[in-house]
Amino acid sequence: MREIDIAVADGQIEAIGPELSAGGARIVDATGMLVLPGVIDVHTHLRLPDAEQPDRFRQDALAAAHGGTTTVLTFNNPGTGISDGGARSLLGGLAEFRERTVEQSPIDYGLCAVISGQQANPIGDLPALIEAGVPTFKAFMVYDFRLRDEDLDQAMRTAGQHGGMLQVHCEDPAIIDPLVADALLQGRTACRYHALTRPSRAEGVATRKAIEMARRAEAPLYIVHLSCEEALDAVAEAKARGEPVYAETCPHYLTFTDVLYADPDESEVIKRVISPPLRTEDDVEALWAGLRDGILDVVASDHVADRLDREKRVPAPAFPEISNGAPGIETLLSVVYSEGVATGRIGVDRMMEVLAGNPARLFGLPSKGAIAPGLDADLVIWDPGARRSLRQADLHHTSDFSPYEGMQVQGAVRDVMIRGEGIGETKGRFLERWLL
Repeated sequence: MREIDIAVADGQIEAIGPELSAGGARIVDATGMLVLPGVIDVHTHLRLPDAEQPDRFRQDALAAAHGGTTTVLTFNNPGTGISDGGARSLLGGLAEFRERTVEQSPIDYGLCAVISGQQANPIGDLPALIEAGVPTFKAFMVYDFRLRDEDLDQAMRTAGQHGGMLQVHCEDPAIIDPLVADALLQGRTACRYHALTRPSRAEGVATRKAIEMARRAEAPLYIVHLSCEEALDAVAEAKARGEPVYAETCPHYLTFTDVLYADPDESEVIKRVISPPLRTEDDVEALWAGLRDGILDVVASDHVADRLDREKRVPAPAFPEISNGAPGIETLLSVVYSEGVATGRIGVDRMMEVLAGNPARLFGLPSKGAIAPGLDADLVIWDPGARRSLRQADLHHTSDFSPYEGMQVQGAVRDVMIRGEGIGETKGRFLERWLL
């Protein structure tokens, strides 16, 4: 790190150096602060505007900005407000997404389209979507809309041959489904059984299976929300073989452990019903080691703006009926800095690689992810010495809770620039992307 000036003009970084001449330009004094590239959150589930919440896409994107995220990529999976017609067609889903998000976001955003078993011809549509600037696709190995193995294999091949990449949710239904059925048969319906029926073994087995499929398909593979050491080991082995396998984890897997599921208060446990579930302390430390050593490439929020009385359905129903999501778009940078940099687990440079540089490189965003002349002036002024408590009341997302409520963190956002403008001073652009 060094003391420098950054000159911004026409939305881009014009120059970097000591004692640059400001002329008549506006000066932002960041003395004593860290100036970071804007965070790129590549795993979010922003919900499209609807009659009940017409501002929800805009509001959650605004929450991202307040947390230091200046670019988001989001999914259009079932539950995000996509219409039945849009959910049945990749091309139709893209058209609907673009139409319904026009001028809705204060930050730049893009789509990672979801491939599901409910779509008419998803694999046939992949080349057209890649040509239209949507080269990354999420596929699920679990849930009722998952892809069959043969379709997942073909999707990997087709995407790889046309310059695309699959992002895969790795959990094995052959392990999970019998455990869920047995728990329900025995009347074990409490929230904690969500985690007990989704063991790390299910994630590890599915991760190895996805890696093997990608190897046979000669295609790149991106593993989403990796949560356990068993899956991490599979990724490490693939990287050691030189395979184009990438992986992300999320702040909650770096922060919390499965001991929280033992809380007798179901209204607290339900806030952390997520998939994959929280893991052990050993898994948490393994993930930090994976981040430090380059096995994990990205940290993303997996933000889902669930509400307790709606999607979470408090008081809690049987665990399979609970939405598997939690908010985190605004707390991403704060949690990673506090739990990673402030504790000495990783340095600032490595933090920004996994929050900005690698997301830009892997997801086709060449104008973002770093502070350099010619790149977009997406900047965060960060106060590394600030200490505060995360509170739902201070957050801007559309969820009515935060899993980080009361957590003490170090560091705080003091200012954000989106292409050189402050929050609310510019409108976000839909980003057409092509993988490098």
